[in-house]
Amino acid sequence: MRINPTEWTKTERYRFLTSAVTPRPIAFVTTVTKKGTVNAAPFSYFNVVSAEPPLLSISVGRKEGAMKDTARNITESGEFVVQLAEADMIQAVNDTSMNAEPEESELRHVPLNTADSQAVNVPGILEARVRLECKLEKHLIFEEGASATDLLIGRIVSIYTEDGLLKEGMVSPDEWKPVARLGGKKYAEIGRVFELERPQ
Repeated sequence: MRINPTEWTKTERYRFLTSAVTPRPIAFVTTVTKKGTVNAAPFSYFNVVSAEPPLLSISVGRKEGAMKDTARNITESGEFVVQLAEADMIQAVNDTSMNAEPEESELRHVPLNTADSQAVNVPGILEARVRLECKLEKHLIFEEGASATDLLIGRIVSIYTEDGLLKEGMVSPDEWKPVARLGGKKYAEIGRVFELERPQ
């Protein structure tokens, strides 16, 4: 079966891509509005870009042509914090995807608390065991028809990890319980962990 993606609707492409490109890590992003309101929202169009320089990417689709709060706040302030979603907090993370007004903090509706950051003026989430403080490195806009997407490249300027989570410089899979996004309403936790040696 061969498919020309241009012959599919946006919804059909979305359903296929989000169910095929899995599992996807979930960035739980905090930003601040010009008036100082803390916004929080999850995004699974997210990944690391490079280690040198330390960059990550978040893709935020526009709604009816308008930038979402997260993208607008990042482009206006140039700063944001990425929390990696874990099993213990995934329900609250999901609940922040509610439709809220720009000056209404999603955090007022979930049992999560803020924590001061070290290198940016955006607070992180206290309960998150991994927090990546970022400054906006590049903002790209992709438009097609009536749709548009903001691709945000962030430079990681400070990293927070909970004590005991790192072993030999790596986040321990025995301690770390990240949640990944699948298609539809499905999520996944880490199952069997195994190692493979790279060929010489």
